[in-house]
Amino acid sequence: MISKKIDLVIREVPDFPKPGINFKDITTLLLDQELSSEIIDTFINRLKGKKIDAIVGVESRGFLFGFLLANKMGIPFIPIRKSG
Repeated sequence: MISKKIDLVIREVPDFPKPGINFKDITTLLLDQELSSEIIDTFINRLKGKKIDAIVGVESRGFLFGFLLANKMGIPFIPIRKSG
């Protein structure tokens, strides 16, 4: 299952940015081209048959996969920035 593959690749940084929070660093995932492609393909397969006009990605991690997904589907990508 793809979720198990993702869990094995993502690096966890304990107590970052403050104690009690464990940051999920996806840099290691982005270095794995095969798994990154498999993630996009999994999203595309789950969305088959649905009418989708655009993909929206929330800053900042949503930009990474949202753009790739929209590009592969041939639809617009809409980046949403956090306030501030």
